[in-house]
Amino acid sequence: MSVSNERREVVKGDALEKGDPVADPVVVVRYSTAARINHWLTAGGFVLLALSGFALFHPSLYWLTGLFGGGQWTRTVHPWFGVFLFLGFTGLFLRFWRVNLWSPADGSWLKNIHTFLAGDEDKMPEVGRFNFAQKAVFWWMGILILIMIGTGVVIWEQYFGAYTTLDQKRIAVLVHSIGAIVMVCILIVHIYGAFWARGTMTAMVKGKVSGGWAFKHHRMWLRQLARSDKTNHVRTPTGTPAE
Repeated sequence: MSVSNERREVVKGDALEKGDPVADPVVVVRYSTAARINHWLTAGGFVLLALSGFALFHPSLYWLTGLFGGGQWTRTVHPWFGVFLFLGFTGLFLRFWRVNLWSPADGSWLKNIHTFLAGDEDKMPEVGRFNFAQKAVFWWMGILILIMIGTGVVIWEQYFGAYTTLDQKRIAVLVHSIGAIVMVCILIVHIYGAFWARGTMTAMVKGKVSGGWAFKHHRMWLRQLARSDKTNHVRTPTGTPAE
């Protein structure tokens, strides 16, 4: 399902988040089935890549090679996990890059980030489908994956070892290691944010969120859905159609 189709698909149903600030029977489609499968396959690839990478990163973590059949197998499958992650994220990029472009709302959100960190999200400016922090994760992960795939090719001895010098390999290993650490840190922040904003994991598993969740976290997006859908299925907390 394309993003444009998702914007039009707003259906009624039981609220997915009990205890939302809005006791709302409206359910909003946030992610299509294809998008969720793409996300979880990419996430799985990242986990396998990280575990195999850690196993080769330091002798104290070498025991992790047992998960992949030993050191030789770990060295063999690690770069292929990288290729899998690259392809998976490419799918996510093609699906979501437009809605992750900078907008004026992102500047307003960023200026009030202290309010967000203080937990007063109700006082934050309205945002679209993704806020500035989510967009930052998206673009940084994209940039880092390109860096990792590039440096990974340089140190992939089996296929490209003859085409690079020892000095190039050393630099690539250093950049690759730093990039991996930064990516893991970003992933930790991403996972924390998913659990911190109650209902976000529900969206990634079931693909739908309650109208109350959408109103609280992505009000501008909810209003855009209401306008494009041209129905009364999306309502503000007062019970009137969203503007």
